[in-house]
Amino acid sequence: MTVLEQAQAAKAASFRLAGASTELKDRALAGIAEALDRGRERILEENRKDQEQARKIGLKDSLFKRLVLTDKKIDQIVESVRDVQRLEDPVGRTLLARELDQGLILKKITVPIGVIGVIFESRPDALVQISTLCMKSGNVVILKGGSEAIHSNRILFQLIRGAAEETDPVFKDTLHLVETREQIGELLELDRWIDLMIPRGSNELVRRIQESTRIPVLGHADGICHLYVDRDADLEMAVEVAVDAKCQYPAVCNAIETLLVHAEAAQGYLPRLAKCLEGVELRGDERTRGIIKVKAATEEDWRTEYLDLTLSIRVVDSLEAAVDHINTYGSHHTDGIVTRDEEAARRFLSDVDSSSVMWNCSTRFSDGFRYGLGAEVGISTGKIHARGPVGLEGLTSTKYVLEGGGQIAADYAGGAKRFTHRDLPHGDTSSTGQR
Repeated sequence: MTVLEQAQAAKAASFRLAGASTELKDRALAGIAEALDRGRERILEENRKDQEQARKIGLKDSLFKRLVLTDKKIDQIVESVRDVQRLEDPVGRTLLARELDQGLILKKITVPIGVIGVIFESRPDALVQISTLCMKSGNVVILKGGSEAIHSNRILFQLIRGAAEETDPVFKDTLHLVETREQIGELLELDRWIDLMIPRGSNELVRRIQESTRIPVLGHADGICHLYVDRDADLEMAVEVAVDAKCQYPAVCNAIETLLVHAEAAQGYLPRLAKCLEGVELRGDERTRGIIKVKAATEEDWRTEYLDLTLSIRVVDSLEAAVDHINTYGSHHTDGIVTRDEEAARRFLSDVDSSSVMWNCSTRFSDGFRYGLGAEVGISTGKIHARGPVGLEGLTSTKYVLEGGGQIAADYAGGAKRFTHRDLPHGDTSSTGQR
């Protein structure tokens, strides 16, 4: 099939899938988990092919780490599918119920978005997360993975699609895979057939997608995250949190790239921290270099997402200065504060304009799985539709359903009848319109 034909088939399938019951979707997800578990040897074999090719081309270390699958990683992938299966169905929830007049009832309900195109790099486990979240939320998905993971993506896609289609014919054409760079350009032109694009990858990839299509794009270009150590911080806690936020997995978008330290805490904190960051390249402003021996930071460092064991450090005179730095140089992704001062923490949480803000904990918690979303299709730093880790709820839209008994607008326009506009209890989570 051509890319256009796949998109057309996906659009037709999206109308069928939108009405699929929770029970049917959960059966498909259970089958997918079993298929991935049974197919682990094939998955590992194909992943080894990708690793060999990655070594030949000298793939960047941060990308290589994301590429590698292990037996333990497959256990986690299988469990993530079962986690999604256990989540509440986001489709068919009643968000509003209002009596417009006696016998004329308006409801606002959640519905799938439709056809979602997802372009991602390096991480084959992302294919599983995206596919299963889209299925649970009733969306059809067109996937484009990076060429460095082509063998891994193919086998995962085959196992997932096969298990879904074996469950019920409604899942036919609900999963699609494209593989070449040229096909990305074709996808981006199909605004008639694709409802949303989600890019997951490098800054360059995300910006290129955002600038090259009329399709709405959900995502973030940068992950320039900060941790601010306030003057009233527990310094031992601040060391542990900073080390985790930088070192636990530096190649991801929620790892910190810049550390801000209040001047009153810097003298006691920075030497202690430096001892715990062995192997991390530290770059600091002039005041930092007056306390610990590090490379000089430049203006460019404050704007850089390293995705590696590099950390820039700046000493600031106040909470306000820290907030100003974050809002100026950050990417509105995830930023945190360590302090015992609740008032300072509340001001930070309120004033920092980011999709996730943290108090006395690592920025690494900014993740769909850790937030209890089951998994995520990505993290959005935009403010329209979805923000932060995007799980099931972020993959739904809404529509209004009006149920009446022959009422006509002319009666209300002419004054013969009047609206009551009485809100009704709307805790109904039944699957309106689902099979």
